[in-house]
Amino acid sequence: MHDLTQTSRREPVSGVARRAVLRERLAALAPLAGLIALSVTFVLVGNAHGVNMSYSVQTLVNQSVIIVVIATGAIFIFSMGSFDISLGASTLVAAMAGGLTYNATESLWAMLAVCIGTAVAASLISATLAAVFDLPVFVTTVAMLSVLGAVAVALVQTTGGAQIRVDRSFAREYDTLPVKFAVAAAFIALCVFLFNFTRLGRAEKLIGGNPMAAKLTGISMKKSAIAAFAIAGLGVGLGAFLTVLRTPTLTTTTAADIGMNVLVAMVFGGMPISGGPRSRIYAALIGGLSMAVLNQTMTTLLASTSAGNGLAQVVRAAFFLAVVWVASSGHRTKLLPR
Repeated sequence: MHDLTQTSRREPVSGVARRAVLRERLAALAPLAGLIALSVTFVLVGNAHGVNMSYSVQTLVNQSVIIVVIATGAIFIFSMGSFDISLGASTLVAAMAGGLTYNATESLWAMLAVCIGTAVAASLISATLAAVFDLPVFVTTVAMLSVLGAVAVALVQTTGGAQIRVDRSFAREYDTLPVKFAVAAAFIALCVFLFNFTRLGRAEKLIGGNPMAAKLTGISMKKSAIAAFAIAGLGVGLGAFLTVLRTPTLTTTTAADIGMNVLVAMVFGGMPISGGPRSRIYAALIGGLSMAVLNQTMTTLLASTSAGNGLAQVVRAAFFLAVVWVASSGHRTKLLPR
């Protein structure tokens, strides 16, 4: 009996198909190649300027680990084709609540629990509002951005000053690389499992790829959105915990740029803006490291100029636009119809 399966396997792959597969693989490797190129540039620039590379690498890790943790959780939202603009404000409020809790209890675990609980609650409020009023989650996160800003001001005012201070000796005791790596590794492992090996991860990617198809297959858009925001809230809570350890003096400007940094990091890491099946957890790791390396390199190059910080922002914006343009070119026509 003729085996149709074996016959189909023997069919020659056309040159067009091979080139398409090759382009897809090269596109998937581009973020990693970019990270390697940035790392080589960082080493060359650092050595040329006589920089203490050991200290620079430690600073690089401190900059990237919080971004990586928050971005890893936020990928569940971005894979659905949505994004949360209130990540920075949520991190700030969770860190402040955790700091106040430590000052009241002097308990590390109580501080961790309050950081996570506050961040998850803020995320679930955004998701629930979107589900109840049938609004895009982006709209509810814009509203939460204002609310959380007001909450942060109110929390600071409870101290009678403009800061919330946590014992520096306590923060230094736990602000170590083993603690940061343990927190990041545990959360990333959890997210990799949920995103790649459970129905939840497949549903999030299908919603981002084609919401109508996801709905017709019986996937609950609201439940999926609430689950995505809960996981993102867990990442924000862990990021807030690490923020308190790293910056024990909290003000209303703490973590102000985290939301934008997370967005830029994910794009650097190859995360599609439209979400969908090409979403990958490793985009957060590669993107967070790439952005930290770029920031350190620009800091070294522009340290002697008075406008160094402004120029670094311009260069980072140019990189962001270039990466988005390269990543989106030729992809839009391949998207499934919505």
